[in-house]
Amino acid sequence: MTRLSTHQVLAPTAAAALLLLLAAGPASARQDSGVLTAPSKSEASSSCSLQRVGTQYVKCDNLTGNGVSAPGWVASRR
Repeated sequence: MTRLSTHQVLAPTAAAALLLLLAAGPASARQDSGVLTAPSKSEASSSCSLQRVGTQYVKCDNLTGNGVSAPGWVASRR
């Protein structure tokens, strides 16, 4: 069995640590302005009813329901 020298262990470890530090770039965030955009024409109309596609709730082509499965009695979109 051969023993590894300190240099043989530290060099690859230091190289891996350096690569990890260089690969992780800085992250930034910005505050949301809070300004809402105007609803689209289809969203503004009252003809949008709650429907389902498969098991998902849909209203005005937007998925709603936070991932909760829609029951079978909700009208299905074809």
